[in-house]
Amino acid sequence: MGEKKRKQSANNNFIFGKKNYKFMLIGLGIIALGFILMSGGGSDDPNVFNPEIFNWRRIRLAPTLVLIGFGVQIYAILLNPNKDESPKA
Repeated sequence: MGEKKRKQSANNNFIFGKKNYKFMLIGLGIIALGFILMSGGGSDDPNVFNPEIFNWRRIRLAPTLVLIGFGVQIYAILLNPNKDESPKA
């Protein structure tokens, strides 16, 4: 009987809460969007230079989105899921 209760209590303890996973998925989406925006712009012919690779989107926006996504991931990991929503007086 004691072993059954121990297994049940061990199965119900998650490291992260629902809020943590939500922020992790948002951060992962932002990182994926940054990498998608960074892709492309190459030339099929190696003898032809395509200045599209130095586009503002690929040089500034996409790496910024990737860094913001990593920041959201760090926030999601450090977020305390056990913190009460409303403080008790």
